[in-house]
Amino acid sequence: MMKLDMLLIMIGLLILIIGVLIGVAFLTLLERKVLGYIQIRKGPNKVGLMGVLQPFSDGIKLFTKEQTYLNSSNYYSYFFSPIISFILSLTIWMLIPYFFNLINFNLGVLFFLCCTSMGVYTIMIAGWSSNSNYALLGGLRAIAQTISYEVSLALILLSSILMIMNFNLIYLSTYQDMIWFLFLMFPLCLCWMSSSLAETNRTPFDFAEGESELVSGFNIEYSSGGFALIFLAEYSSILFMSMLFILLYMGGYSLTLFFYLKMVLISFLFIWVRGTLPRYRYDKLMYLCWKIYLPISLNFLLLFLGVKIFLLC
Repeated sequence: MMKLDMLLIMIGLLILIIGVLIGVAFLTLLERKVLGYIQIRKGPNKVGLMGVLQPFSDGIKLFTKEQTYLNSSNYYSYFFSPIISFILSLTIWMLIPYFFNLINFNLGVLFFLCCTSMGVYTIMIAGWSSNSNYALLGGLRAIAQTISYEVSLALILLSSILMIMNFNLIYLSTYQDMIWFLFLMFPLCLCWMSSSLAETNRTPFDFAEGESELVSGFNIEYSSGGFALIFLAEYSSILFMSMLFILLYMGGYSLTLFFYLKMVLISFLFIWVRGTLPRYRYDKLMYLCWKIYLPISLNFLLLFLGVKIFLLC
């Protein structure tokens, strides 16, 4: 019986990983199409019907290109950091207990925070082990940014946890039957959205990969499969943060068509922001986190704590 359970868990995880990878593939197609129409052009439309096979041709192209081996790099850490980054971005999806996935986390919030904080190390190692000044500078900027916005995300998350008094994210759906938390915590919801953009290194906060200042950032020395894995990890994180936004503020978890439409909408917002806004300034990014988001999230936390104590008394 135990072997059967383990087999079911493994099959469930395999289906989950394949689903995420297909989702990431078509998210890249959606991004290229949306950016194309924002810039009044077509986007990819040659490979397959309306460019549907474009993500797969991109994947084949990336993984079959020549892999560079740097003579002066710390080879093993340089080679394995994109792989670990990719594994972490897939591991975090275990947080959601789909019907075919028998894992359920009672401390799901802590698991999420642990996985996101581990992602910082992969960026740091990728930048340092390349033994390039550009990569090192990009890595340092990315570390400062990611660590700062993890603090912001954790404190914003605490307000939702205080409302449901549980670390299991699945319970959020039962508490949002009457009213979405989006309406109760609208300022926090906006803070979460922009913090998610910063955490996933997306425009206007894409300083980890600032092409104009840092050539390409921490991933400059990566080519072929290494670059593709970093790319996949980033887009997997975008999909996960979109789903987490829905769990926290837009009705919680349910395996319905409406849930997936909401997920597509939030992912579209990530792309829309990229096509609309220019890059922010780095010092303003840090000011935004420590001087604006931190006080707002702490004040809301105290407010909800007071409301909770009042209701319990």
